[in-house]
Amino acid sequence: GTGSSILSALQDLFWLLKSKVEKQLQIISVLQWVLTFLVMGIACTLILMYILCTDCWAIAALYLAWLVFDWNTPKKGGRRSQWVRNWAIWRYFRDYFPIRLVKTHNLLTTRNYIFGYHPHGIMGLGAFCNFSTEATGVSQKFPGIRPYLATLAGNFRMPILRDYLMSGGICPVNRDSIDYILSKNGSGNAIIIVVGGAAESLNCTPGKNSVTLRNRKGFVKLALRHGADLVPVYSFGENEVYQQVIFEEGSWGRWVQKKFQKHIGFAPCIFHGRGLFSSNTWGLLPYSKPITTVVGEPITIPRIDNPSQKDVDFYHSIYVDALIKLFDKYKSKFGLPETEVLEVN
Repeated sequence: GTGSSILSALQDLFWLLKSKVEKQLQIISVLQWVLTFLVMGIACTLILMYILCTDCWAIAALYLAWLVFDWNTPKKGGRRSQWVRNWAIWRYFRDYFPIRLVKTHNLLTTRNYIFGYHPHGIMGLGAFCNFSTEATGVSQKFPGIRPYLATLAGNFRMPILRDYLMSGGICPVNRDSIDYILSKNGSGNAIIIVVGGAAESLNCTPGKNSVTLRNRKGFVKLALRHGADLVPVYSFGENEVYQQVIFEEGSWGRWVQKKFQKHIGFAPCIFHGRGLFSSNTWGLLPYSKPITTVVGEPITIPRIDNPSQKDVDFYHSIYVDALIKLFDKYKSKFGLPETEVLEVN
């Protein structure tokens, strides 16, 4: 009896230690991504400039020469790495929240797709985990489909960061890049565009389900030009992982944010999550709230080389209706009341 009690106690201790280690690994995995999102580009640029002023300048010079040679690669589908997409760190990243990908319909490998991802949130954590890594099994759930998460083109002007992003299948959200993937890269491609962008991030706050979409029609025009099917995607919980200070329209804070958005492409948000060592303190780590990304039914889009505004408006209205229906169908399954309404701005 004494021996079995000791063995049972040791097993309990082992599982407790294992649980604590896994939790710490989850925190580390999320922290490295947050730092990548916020400072990696600037940090790598400064480090490269510093190395140029040291005895190791040749290393930096060689990289810069490579950078010039490789400059247009992001516009041509990038350089994804299945090894990077399958890193174990992304599974810890997934389990921290946790993040889940829900498939509702099959996608044909003979077609190309544009996924409209909603909402943006502060950092688009669900978009990254689901489509730039294999942590939630996107390749198994959509076999034969190559996902490309589109983000700010400015990120690909940053040394090292550009290569890190491309390894996950991330591409610039500009016309050249999207045109190449949808017209010169065969079929079975899915470009994920966070449609609301920086403007939507300014209004994200826990408990609010709101998307910036009414006047966002460029992605529909691209879909028509290439005959790429549109797929509405909604991430329940994306707005729950950070607290943000919301500036009212007309305030000085909102004026500054809009100026940044107009001239630089992103809007500086004042936000906070939890602390590194305690969930009761403020910090940069997101709160561990579940994020569930639901991929809806594809909308068949005809190919029209020069779509009229009437064509764009027609398919845009179909897309908006499909997104609302997707939200209404799944909201109660993921913790929202039946009375919750998706606000489309």
